[in-house]
Amino acid sequence: MRVFLGTDHAGFELKEHLVSWLKENGHEAVDCGAFEYDAVDDYPPFVLRAAQRTAAEPGTLGIVVGGSGNGEAIAANKVKGVRAALVWNEDTAKLAREHNDANVIALGARQHDLATAARFVELFIETTYSKEPRHTRRINMLTAYEETGDLPPLPNEA
Repeated sequence: MRVFLGTDHAGFELKEHLVSWLKENGHEAVDCGAFEYDAVDDYPPFVLRAAQRTAAEPGTLGIVVGGSGNGEAIAANKVKGVRAALVWNEDTAKLAREHNDANVIALGARQHDLATAARFVELFIETTYSKEPRHTRRINMLTAYEETGDLPPLPNEA
């Protein structure tokens, strides 16, 4: 699996760990930065590149890392075709893929130790989308909104 990674200073150590972990587990890690620790760098340049590359290459996944992961998830979700999920436990790692077909995982490096974060990534990569009609219907609504800007109808309008 090809996996694109992006982070700022807050997630630099975790990103470096995940690059190694991915390679050790047979995946292709593509590092989109930061490439060195800089205490005053900003996450958008790195996160947006990782998200953009993930969206441009179907079948790949992305990992974005920050202090909390919140800003990184928001940034990644600005990229058309990205469904980034903030993951904070094993269940959210699996459900992000199983129910939401997320293609990007957002992690908070200040929230988890290296081994725990790697476990979340492992579960995210290993879990497949369920393709259940209710989940597909919801994803299709979001995709249509992303494309057109038109809100989906309310249940009583359908």
